[in-house]
Amino acid sequence: MKRKFVMLSIVLLINVGVYAQKDQIKGAQIEYQNGRYQDAYGILKSSEYLIFNSTDEDKSEFYFLKGNVLKAMAAKNIDFVNNLAAAAAAYQELIKAENESGKFKYTLQANIALREMKSTLTNAAVGDFKAGKFNESAEKSYNVYLLDKKDTVNLYNAASTSISIKNYDNAVKYYEELIRINYSGKGTVFYAVNKNTKAEESFVSASVRALSVNVGTHEKPRNEVSASKKLEINKNLAFIYLEKNDAVKTEMRYNKVLELDPNCIDAYINIAYVKLGSKKDLVDQMNSLGNSPKEMELYDQLKIKKDEIVRSAIPYLKKALLIEPKNQDVAKSLLGVYRALDMTAEYDELKARI
Repeated sequence: MKRKFVMLSIVLLINVGVYAQKDQIKGAQIEYQNGRYQDAYGILKSSEYLIFNSTDEDKSEFYFLKGNVLKAMAAKNIDFVNNLAAAAAAYQELIKAENESGKFKYTLQANIALREMKSTLTNAAVGDFKAGKFNESAEKSYNVYLLDKKDTVNLYNAASTSISIKNYDNAVKYYEELIRINYSGKGTVFYAVNKNTKAEESFVSASVRALSVNVGTHEKPRNEVSASKKLEINKNLAFIYLEKNDAVKTEMRYNKVLELDPNCIDAYINIAYVKLGSKKDLVDQMNSLGNSPKEMELYDQLKIKKDEIVRSAIPYLKKALLIEPKNQDVAKSLLGVYRALDMTAEYDELKARI
């Protein structure tokens, strides 16, 4: 009997929640229709926890209204980027919910809204870039990517813009994502001009572009063949890690660069630089030791480790000099390594050549 009472209580609570959700949606709808978008959003936010127990119809109503409210707030320039991104997330939740239920009430309208927001955000990113607002432009390009993850060129644009202004934290985030999704940039890019904005926009495929051209929203289609950007991405990421003094990730990325371009002299030089730089802690420890027998024994052990590190740079410096035999900086570095390791024959031979 007690179990039946508990179950009945749970059912009643769920029903109360469902009715409360309906009332909240109606209240938010009234605020939205009267242009009080922030008040509408406040109502929706306070009742969002109820959505998990809602009916399929209420879920559709909730997410569609939430997307519309956030989109309207963005249109009023209220936290433009974040609200547009949140609106997109709401529409995507709507599409997911309706796909699961098989009841498609707002999916078409949500997809149209997503395309409109993508176009708005893309144009805003271009506008910021032209105005010299590069951080803002990169952030908007990244959010365009989040709106449509198939259109990966926006993530690449965000990364390229971020590194150009030395915003290395964001650049790392974007470049690592490009590597994670195996982005190459190689292939054909499909462009057409938006008739309303007069701006050229890219499309994920020729067929998607054809739809926009056929309905009359775009014109002047053209194709552009692009080369792979994997080498550039790995070079830039390696450079950033070098600037951040992250030796492990720097070497890892430069090794990837060498897989893509075995004759990249910068990769050989910078790997050697990282290896030589890693001996600093050992040198500092050696210099702090005294002259006791125990300390001298430790000194000898540390020197062996230090010399192994220095020796590991030799193949990279030799390869760099093979690529550019007249590179004086590389030659001097290699001479310094030979001298440090008492490699007299190698030192004399190289000295005679330069």
